[in-house]
Amino acid sequence: MSKNLVIVESPAKAKTIEKYLGSDFTVLSSVGHIRSIVKKTKDSTPPIDVKNGYKTTYEVDPDKKKIITGLKKAVSAADTVWLATDEDREGEAIAWHLCEVLKLDPKTTKRIVFHEITKGAIEEAIKHPRTIDMDLVAAQQARQILDRLVGFELSPVVWRKVPGGKSAGRVQSPAVRLLVEREHEIDAFNGSFSFKVVAEFTHNGDVIKAELPNKFDTESDAQAFLESLIGSTFSVSDVTTSPAVRNPGAPFTTSTLQQEANSRLGFSAKSTMSSAQKLYQEGKITYMRTDSVTLSGQAIAMSADYIKSTWGDNYSQVRAFKTKSASAQEAHEAIRPTDMRVERASSNEYEQKLYDLIRRRTLASQMAAAKLEKTVITIAIKTPPSNSHLPIANFEAKGEVILFDGFLKVYGGSKKDAEILPAVTSGDTLDLASANARQVFARPPARYSEGSLVKKLEDLGIGRPSTYATIINTVQVRGYAEKGEAEGTPRDIINLNLQNNSIERKIVQEKTGSDRGKLVPTAAGEVVSDFLSNHFEQIVDYGFTATVELGFDKIAAGALARNTMLDGFYIPFHKLIEGSGGIDRSSVAKAREIGVDPKTGKPVLARFGRFGPMLQLGGSEGDDDKPQFAPIPAGRKIETVTLEEALYAFKLPRIVGQTPEGAVIKANIGRFGPYIQIDKTFVSIKPLDPHTITLDEALGLFSAKKQADAEKNIADFGDGVKVLKGRFGPYITDGVKNAKIPKDTEPASITHQQAIDLLRDAPAAKKGRFVRKSAKSSPKKTVKRVTKRAVKTRRKKA
Repeated sequence: MSKNLVIVESPAKAKTIEKYLGSDFTVLSSVGHIRSIVKKTKDSTPPIDVKNGYKTTYEVDPDKKKIITGLKKAVSAADTVWLATDEDREGEAIAWHLCEVLKLDPKTTKRIVFHEITKGAIEEAIKHPRTIDMDLVAAQQARQILDRLVGFELSPVVWRKVPGGKSAGRVQSPAVRLLVEREHEIDAFNGSFSFKVVAEFTHNGDVIKAELPNKFDTESDAQAFLESLIGSTFSVSDVTTSPAVRNPGAPFTTSTLQQEANSRLGFSAKSTMSSAQKLYQEGKITYMRTDSVTLSGQAIAMSADYIKSTWGDNYSQVRAFKTKSASAQEAHEAIRPTDMRVERASSNEYEQKLYDLIRRRTLASQMAAAKLEKTVITIAIKTPPSNSHLPIANFEAKGEVILFDGFLKVYGGSKKDAEILPAVTSGDTLDLASANARQVFARPPARYSEGSLVKKLEDLGIGRPSTYATIINTVQVRGYAEKGEAEGTPRDIINLNLQNNSIERKIVQEKTGSDRGKLVPTAAGEVVSDFLSNHFEQIVDYGFTATVELGFDKIAAGALARNTMLDGFYIPFHKLIEGSGGIDRSSVAKAREIGVDPKTGKPVLARFGRFGPMLQLGGSEGDDDKPQFAPIPAGRKIETVTLEEALYAFKLPRIVGQTPEGAVIKANIGRFGPYIQIDKTFVSIKPLDPHTITLDEALGLFSAKKQADAEKNIADFGDGVKVLKGRFGPYITDGVKNAKIPKDTEPASITHQQAIDLLRDAPAAKKGRFVRKSAKSSPKKTVKRVTKRAVKTRRKKA
């Protein structure tokens, strides 16, 4: 073992750093966090003892015990230990936990930080070690303690009081509220329309597209205006040109990277941070969690050299951006490449796309502004005397010419360049080729994308760079929001077209209301958010949540005691929890009576149930029959579903027909969408409709399902032990535990005994993965029992 032991967070980071340090250094990884707050203590004391200064009990994560054993051995053999975890609060907390577990003194153990994994940065960090910053640790502890207390105390209230409620979180709940409030704005939006007029003129063979600045409120007004153009003459009354300058944006922060990667590349916040993490660990970019837009002098000089040598001196313009956010917790650089000359940083497509975006944005920030010339041509209308009663209006044609592209050379705008106009002068006569008046509707507020939600959270001061991706992922995992998939619904549009002195009226269709890729709150999200707003306003209040974040910042700066800040949040919050017993569950998600079923005379209700919104037929007082249930039709809500739609939904389940063997085929809609059922086999029929699916379509899907299951089944030994084809390759399972198949073993050749032996020797399944756990037995006992049963079956067969 080397004299120096360096402990980092990730194995990939360890490999990169080890390349830059000599043989006197060994670099090992903790593989992220090593300890977490216990869920239950042995002596029944609370995991977070509020009455005893928020004393917190931690435990080593079960899957980190081997790692800790290895680190302890390495620590005992080393002369000096260097803690090189990430330079944010989470990294500082991990370093402190390592000291606690490895019996290192946090007051003397060397702590090094760097914002890029390069030889120079690593060597510089080694020259200037420090000790653990306990203020940063306290800030991380405060966040973790508050999040755990809210989860432990508020989530059970949500389970009891909200049908289908799963959890509530200190930061996820305000995020869901944002989505729900936007949805309410969309529902309340009253769409208006007007008529927009666009015309095409010709001059010496050139075409000029122009628009009427004002719109018409009615079709008759638009029609009258188009009629007034018949017999009119058109001329250029004015041509104005004005210079314009477009400057580049600042280099990326965590927030702006997530926003831009979402809008330009379609990346989710989680995918962006995952790819950025890998690029950082491989030494390709600087640290990816930052509020700063500044660049180091070295980075600015490196950018200038590259720009000048590639495009010339006139493309270079040194800029020093300053961070505007007063709450910025990170003092290091913006996100940038460690070497501007490197164009290809990864063989992974997603990582390379993100790296290219980061590199181009950084270079653009140090390039000259783009110089433009904007042109406006005003086109006057001279109408016949018979139309003199109509208001005077002028068309305007707007265009833009790029005189010098500057930073646009590497980072063009996302919008299309403006129209380039032909050369005309005042007084030139133009010919009208066509004019079009099209009905345009006012747009409701747009739903949030992941990028725009990150921006909103940042504007409100909710969350920090390290939390945005987690917040957005959590609200989706909890089922409170989902990515929209709808392309929109068709809508009729009135289109009036004037050509050859004749006006033609057509009804055309356009799609409206597309939510593809947007975050749409689910019914569960709306119910939980409304519940919290009504009874736990403190949790979802944007200003209060932002104040809590500022409290963490003050703790990190040593300006506020951890427990003082925790008291300010927890004491009033806990009083609300204590008073929550009186909340009437029936008032949380009220049922709406849609109407009465004409066949049975029973009421039809739209209500919220355990698995979300649903329809109910019957079940009122005095009704001895069991109520009938059906899912709410796709695209409808409890507030909007009609009686006709509800009655149609109750036609399910529907008998589609029979298989050749005589088995009945039923079509229905379940929690996971439309399906058909044959005996105990369920087959998804997306995107087909269970009301209209034909027998041939159902038989085809059933046949495909049987074939897929047959191909998946490599061997079935008849006692629950099987060899299957899985997503990540062949494996052995007994329904409770899975075992990998050795690389040099042909899956089809595995015997029953080999399968049993491999299952016995396989590590226990991680909690939450591949485990079907009964309430009465542990996975190990179940595996043992299944294995014994398999042995008995084999002996009987023998």
